[in-house]
Amino acid sequence: MNPANLDVIDPTAMGAIRVGVLAMQGAFREHIRAFEELGASARPVRTPDDLASVDGVVLPGGESTTMDKLTRKFGLQEPLRRRIEADMPVLATCAGVILLARELRDGLPDQQTLGLLPIAVRRNAYGRQPESFECELDIAGLDEPFHAVFIRAPVIEEIDAGVEVMATYGGAPVAIQSGQVMGLAFHPELTRDRRLHQLFLDTVSARSHRAAQSSGA
Repeated sequence: MNPANLDVIDPTAMGAIRVGVLAMQGAFREHIRAFEELGASARPVRTPDDLASVDGVVLPGGESTTMDKLTRKFGLQEPLRRRIEADMPVLATCAGVILLARELRDGLPDQQTLGLLPIAVRRNAYGRQPESFECELDIAGLDEPFHAVFIRAPVIEEIDAGVEVMATYGGAPVAIQSGQVMGLAFHPELTRDRRLHQLFLDTVSARSHRAAQSSGA
């Protein structure tokens, strides 16, 4: 699999990639550490100015209701929507998938999503904290299984025809690709395996490379 029709990128350019991680709540520090280990520049995103300075963004796991409220409170909801609609690469994990989904089937009455990922999702459908689990997943694009950590994970119940399923668990998609967006129902940042973070960096780097070529044409 070539998740975003990726160009071949010089690995020495990886340090020029600027990845932002939404840092309102949740496992943002672990994502930042993962990208830094891969040689990329990673930084927290808490304001519209933070978002404007990065080439791709991670929506991490955590509490989807809290992240929704805080992105609205700090004026990030609409800037996020505009950047993603403008083709900014996104890695959404666990609660981040909920935040992006077009349809949330069991949200709280006032809970909002960005509505940009063409899926229907249900919160905590694999169970709450005591039902958290780990498993080995065969993921398209990876040569060997990935050890996935599921914590109060959402279930992706429906996807549009254009969404690519990268992995399933129990018959449901748990890793998907939709354009420049990678959605994971689990927490890759909680393992030492950086292959999915690297796939995302490849997507960001390829898009930045194409944008530079277009601006120079």
